[in-house]
Amino acid sequence: MNTLQSNPLTQSDIDNVNIKSFQPLVTPAELKTELPLTETAYQTVLHGRETIRNILDGKDKRLFVVIGPCSIHDPVAAHEYADRLKVLSEKVKDSLYIVMRVYFEKPRTTVGWKGLINDPDMNDSFNIEKGLRLGRKLLLELNEKGLPCATEALDPNSPQYYQDLISWSAIGARTTESQTHREMSSGLSSPVGFKNGTDGGLTVATNAMQSVKH
Repeated sequence: MNTLQSNPLTQSDIDNVNIKSFQPLVTPAELKTELPLTETAYQTVLHGRETIRNILDGKDKRLFVVIGPCSIHDPVAAHEYADRLKVLSEKVKDSLYIVMRVYFEKPRTTVGWKGLINDPDMNDSFNIEKGLRLGRKLLLELNEKGLPCATEALDPNSPQYYQDLISWSAIGARTTESQTHREMSSGLSSPVGFKNGTDGGLTVATNAMQSVKH
């Protein structure tokens, strides 16, 4: 029997042939140690999740509203938006419960910028570690303002870095039917919403909710 050592071919001829390079990332535990959850942020998330669950269960009669940019690209602009949204949320708090949309990842039908985490500098440098750090820092600061946050759970690894700062998670139209995302959703700590399929139908979303329950 020929072994790899006696064969002129090497493992590189058949393994990772479409991978250009590897870049180790900071671990979720390391990033959480660097940017730890504060007491104020903790209380914002805890209250946000409880309120959303009460609304979905019919115990709180207010309308639950997720509102904000399609995708975050500039933390400074996000803070400006958040400050204005916080003022508005106080004005309408008796009838609306407002949660800020803080989406860091963009699913693409073909190609395009995939969001702050994937390419924070928007120049195809794909500094994912920088993106994860920026994302967690921004979420911490928004929760410190007392503003609950929502995001789309797209990359199955990302929630480990900042799910503790999320009051509501979304599964988008392109991933609602994905078994991987259904399994991930069943383990998320926040309430989760499923979008209709790309064809506009609701069956995919209702099937996903049934699947995630098990």
